[in-house]
Formats: sequence, C-alpha cells, structure tokens
Amino acid sequence: MTPTSWTRRHVLSLADFTLAELDTVMQTANRFQSVLQRRTKKVPTLQARLVSNLFFEPSTRTRNSFELAAKRLSADVLNFAPATSALSKGETILDTAKTFLAMGADLMVIRHQQSGVPQRIAAEMDRLGGQVGILNAGDGCHEHPSQALLDLFTLCNVLDSEAPTPTLLTGKKVAIVGDILHSRVVRSNLYSLGVSGAVVHLAAPPTLLPREFEAYGATVHWALQPALQEADFVMTLRLQKERMSQHLIPSLREYFQQFGITRDRLQVCQPHVKVLHPGPVNRGVEISSDLMDDPDLSLITDQVTSGVAVRMALLYLMGSGGNLAGLPVG
Repeated sequence: MTPTSWTRRHVLSLADFTLAELDTVMQTANRFQSVLQRRTKKVPTLQARLVSNLFFEPSTRTRNSFELAAKRLSADVLNFAPATSALSKGETILDTAKTFLAMGADLMVIRHQQSGVPQRIAAEMDRLGGQVGILNAGDGCHEHPSQALLDLFTLCNVLDSEAPTPTLLTGKKVAIVGDILHSRVVRSNLYSLGVSGAVVHLAAPPTLLPREFEAYGATVHWALQPALQEADFVMTLRLQKERMSQHLIPSLREYFQQFGITRDRLQVCQPHVKVLHPGPVNRGVEISSDLMDDPDLSLITDQVTSGVAVRMALLYLMGSGGNLAGLPVG
C-alpha cells in the first residue's frame, strides 16, 4: 500500500487523526525501520533542517529517541536544558520558543509538565507566520502522541512485520493497566487504538480510574482479571507518584498484589499475549522483573527500538512538507 498524502504541520494530539494518517505513519516508520537495520543507518532526508528539542521536564527515552531520530535523518539538532537557560532569569516559555525560531528552527519538539504548552507554542508560531512545525513530546496529563504511535507500530509489527498497518488491530483486545488518571500516554493510546478498531479494556483502582474514561469507548474495570480475560496485548503503566496530589493507593506492595502484571496473571489471556510498558518501569510494582525481561512475552525493548523509527517518520513527514516521494526504499 502506498502512503497517503500528509498535510499536518503540527502533531499535538491524536484526537483527530484519521485511520489513513495512522497508516501513513506506520508505513513511513516501517521504511525507516529498514534503514535502521542497515550498516549505514543515516539518510540525507532532512539535511540542513534544524530540529530543536525543548524539554522543560526530565526525560531519558523520549528526548534521546528524538535526538537520535533527527540525527539519523541528517538534521542539525539543538537541545534545550531548562536548568542552564534564560528561564532561570525570568524569560517566558514563548520567548524561549521564539528565540529558537530566530535561530532558524524548522521543527520544535516540546515536552512540558503543564498541559497545553505545545499547543500555545504552536499557536504563537502560526501567529508569527512561520513554517515551523511543533511536535508534542508529552504535556502534563494531556497527551503523548509519539509514544502512542510507537506503541501502535510495535503492536502492528508483532501482527505483521512486513506490512504493519492499524487495521491489523481490528477486534484485538488490548488491556491497559495502571495509573490511568495521570497518564498522558493512555489518552493518546485510546485515540489511536480506537480508530484502529481495537477493543480496549482499562483496569486500575477506582482512585486511578474514573468512570469518565468510558467516554473514550473503553471498558472500565476496578479489578484486574476481567480486563486481562482473553486479552491479546497487555500494556501496564507507571504509577506517576510525582503527579499524585494525594494518597491514592494504600501502598506499592498492595498495588502489586492487586494490579501488578505477573506470569501467573497472564494465564487468563490469549496464549500469544504480549506485554508492553512505555517506561520508565518500576520493577516489582507494575510488572514482575522476570516477566519484564522475558523476550518471548515482553515487547518493552521493542518499544524503545520502534520509538526511533516512528519519530524519524514524524520528523520526516512534518519536515518534508508531506513529500512522501522522498522516502527511502527498503
């Protein structure tokens, strides 16, 4: 299948992504996955373009993944460090973004602990009439589009590594377990999995899973086993203690006893079940260590690998102006 046209300047949310757009990202990522398996892993597709990574909160996987993706595309990269920036002298976030615009940034990858910051920066860039594209790398408890897309790519790759496409997930049961309330990853995943036709079940204690999540089309459970029953994939989420404003679980030990993913608890799933986690992982809290390290069951390492290809795809699609003819072949 040939990728469809791409017209988005910004990627801020997956709420309005169409199935065709998801498929274009998957196919483009698959091309770049092939590139990453070569001896020479670099392509000149974004040569002389400037990608600015503006991460206003700590990150290991996402920031390094975007940096590596940009460099594999031959783009120039500028990384922003809040602790040594003019923010400490009173500069506003918008002024910081405008500084990078003045330096010639073509793409800005934004991560912030407050929801809506990437959207405000995108609106300001549009107001200034520039052509810079804004990519949301995670904002507060709102969304994390690139993580959900790499999760989608990982799932589709398991089902068909030659031609990963979202429709492969139609009718597949995906159980998502953990801190649903504070997760920006789960909100993006609910959009992408829903459009792809997956059947999504959520499980967590009531304090971490409001019934309002049923509005996303998911089935809500306050016990683990019903969510895992006959599941094709299980995604477990980190307990985001830094975002919890009150005591929402009795203890980490009790949480693991009730909602931790273990080998025994997967017995009610499909025999071919696979487990995912967006990371970072609290071993022995969200998932047992032996399960996390089991290459036959765990896709956690695959998610990290997929992240580079998917972020290459996003940077390419946004930075090339939708010129899909320039994609590498094989």
